[in-house]
Formats: sequence, structure tokens, C-alpha cells
Amino acid sequence: MNIYLNRRDFLRTAGVGAAALGLPDALAATGRKKPNFVIIFLDDSGWADFHPFGSPAYSTPNVEKLASQGCRFNNFYVPQAVCSASRSALLSGCYPGRTKVFGAHPPGARGLDPSFATMGEVLKTAGYRTAVFGKWHIGDQPDTRPPARGFDESCGLMYSNDMWEFHPEHPEAYSKTPLHFWENGRIKIERVTKEHQPMLTTWYTEHAVDFIRRNKHDPFLLYVPHSMPHVPLFCSKKFKGKSGAGLYGDVMMEIDWSVGEIAKALKAAAIENDTLVVFTSDNGPWISYGNHAGKTPYREAKGTGFDGGTRSACIMRYPGHIKAGTASNRAFCSVDLLPTIARLAGAVLPKNPIDGLAVWDLITGKPGARNPHEYYPFCTGRTFEGVISGDGHWKLHLPHAYRTLVEAGRDGKAGKYREARIELSLFDMEKDPFETTNVIARFPDVAARLQGYAEQHRKEFYP
Repeated sequence: MNIYLNRRDFLRTAGVGAAALGLPDALAATGRKKPNFVIIFLDDSGWADFHPFGSPAYSTPNVEKLASQGCRFNNFYVPQAVCSASRSALLSGCYPGRTKVFGAHPPGARGLDPSFATMGEVLKTAGYRTAVFGKWHIGDQPDTRPPARGFDESCGLMYSNDMWEFHPEHPEAYSKTPLHFWENGRIKIERVTKEHQPMLTTWYTEHAVDFIRRNKHDPFLLYVPHSMPHVPLFCSKKFKGKSGAGLYGDVMMEIDWSVGEIAKALKAAAIENDTLVVFTSDNGPWISYGNHAGKTPYREAKGTGFDGGTRSACIMRYPGHIKAGTASNRAFCSVDLLPTIARLAGAVLPKNPIDGLAVWDLITGKPGARNPHEYYPFCTGRTFEGVISGDGHWKLHLPHAYRTLVEAGRDGKAGKYREARIELSLFDMEKDPFETTNVIARFPDVAARLQGYAEQHRKEFYP
């Protein structure tokens, strides 16, 4: 790690904010009030599940409209393609190796240690109102649920919607713990049933719209981590059968409706020009579930370090700052959102070390802007699997095992995986984004450089 990055970490540890790092004052430059932030975070959505990324058999007009008003980012990554790890990285700006939040946590789990600040806590110090409506999944204890982690308002599930008595593979493991629906720190529904699940997307959306209406005069952070399209799939009656493409299509059309409702609420409140909207997913599709899973053109899927798992479709809209109707192939990671948003909000970065860096110049397409990271690591569970260069050009897999699909399930039933293995491999992601051809013999210098980053990362985070 170079001297600049060491200095950055020192300043962060000391609690020094964006100004001390020489970052421009975005608020003064715009002359506007502090921006609002809306983050819509889907669960297990495939990269190609929405137009304009893919061409699904169902329509997604609201996501398409959002893309036409902002920028489509084709190379947005998460550091681990599993629920809790991905959410923790987004909200803390830290890699799983630092927080030790790996995989998908069960009911009652401690989750993200409170010594790591969340985005909600960071923005509250800058005078923001904060809310989370949806799936939390980074802590199910009194001091790790949303009210204790910087969110003024909250509702939803503390973990995945399949962790209940009807789990398709392990019902006995979850039958002893009812799936609760929480609201503002209290259990509102003691046992979520098959009658409640179809309303989750609607409830999250209604809460989000109401929050926008009530807080239009104050800066806010609104985090909407949908439970869908994680299995088991459910949608409300108003979307049942609407897509003509099966239940998965119905679910995605309802999510698209939710995006539209949130966009309309921002417009009605006359704050759409003062709001950065981020739309993405925690990881790629859970392809074991076949027709109840999304699509990705990339190799493998959720639960692996291949791009089918760690590359998520992403759209950002911020009128006057992000050029409308654009697309970007510049690579960056979910850990970068917290420091980027903190910079825009004029918020002080947390005292705990974080791994993300502000990438606003990349997001806005500033000419000559370069990713400040030398590399991004990726892992599955507690296994560190490799690194991708900061510019997204090169990806190095360390030798590791991974799961690959043998037979897909149908209609909510899981399929079958087998274990495969990849040896030390280098991929040129610009020419071969599907990770098909190992070019390590042709580019030994590149491989050596990435191996150096990987060894450095292993020593720091996986001693």
C-alpha cells in the first residue's frame, strides 16, 4: 500500500473528514442544499433482470426511465456474493475480511460489530434523517438492529425471507425461530406467514413514499433493501400473473413498480433534482432455483467469486451531476459508496478504519479520473479467493474450490451443485469478461503484481 493510502487510513482513524483529504466541497460547488440519498438494494437480482441491462420477457419501464435520467454502470462490484457480507460492506464501507461479516447470518446473529459505523450513523452526524425499510440482515440483537445503528425509522425483516418454517431445504433449522416483521425496534408481526410475504414489497414501498413526503424539507438517507427476488418468491395480487413470464417476472415487475413509486414521490416533493438515487443488487442470482432465479451473462452466480456473483447491475441518477442517458464501464465497488456519499453530504468519516474510497469523479465521468484503488479483493464465506485490479481490467483467482450448478430446480425447489476447482488464473476482463481463458502465461508481470496485492491483503485481513 502506498504512502498516500497509508496517510488516508491514518486520517480516517483519527476521524478527519473529507476536507482534510483535499476533496472539493461538493455542496459549495452546487449551491444547493445537502443532497438526499435513496439506495434501492435488491436481493439476488441478476445482472440481466432489468432493461436496459438485459432483455427479459417482462417490461421494466421505471428502471429504464431511471437509467435514461442517469447513468448505467456495467462494472459495479460487491466484495462477496452472499447476503450479510454484501450488506455489511455497503453500509460500513469495509471489506468482509475487516468486519468478519461473512456469508448469510441466521436468526439471532450478532452481525456487524457496533465498532464499525454504518452509513446511517455517519449521515446522522451531518444532520440527516435516516430510514431503512426492507431486509436488514447485518444483526439481530438489540444493539445491532436498525434503531441502534443510526436509523431513525425502520421496518422489515431482520434476515432472509426463507429463514422460516417453510425453508425449501432446511425447514427444521428455522422452524424453532418465527420470522418476525419489525417496525421501529418492535415486533409488529410475530410470525410472518404465506399471507404476509406477498405484501413485503408493497409495505416497504409505502413506508418509503411516506418517509419522503414527511421529510422533503430535510436532508435524508432512505435505504430500501428489498426482500425480493430472494426465494421464496411472492408478489401482491396486483402483479400476480401480470408479466406473462411466470412468478419471477411478476416479482420483478412489482419491484419496478416500487422504483416508480419512489421516483414519483421524489418528484411530487419537488426534490428529485436534489436526490442521488442508487439502484443495484446485493449480488447475482441464486441459479439453483431455476425459473425462480434471475439471469446473468457472466460466469457462475451467487455464492461464488466469479462475476456472475459479484458483478451487479447499477444505475445512479442525480440531475445536474450525473449526465442523463449515459453508460459507464468504469469499475468500482459497493464499499466506495459510504465515503462517496459522506463526501457529498459534508459528513465526517468514521473513526474506525474503512476500505472504501470516494469515487465521485468516476461516477460523474470526469475526464482523466482514475480509480484510487490498486485492487479490490473478493471472497466467498471465509475463503479469500483473489483480487481484481482497481480499473477492472485484470482479475486474479487464487486456487480455490467453488460451487457450480449441475441441475436447476423449479417452482421454488432447489437444484443441485457440485464442487469444482480453479487453479491460479488471470483473466483479461476487458477482452474476456466471462472469465473463460486463463492468460497467466502471457502476462506474468500483471499476474505477479496482482499476486503481490493478494498476499498483502491476506496478511492484513486473513492472518
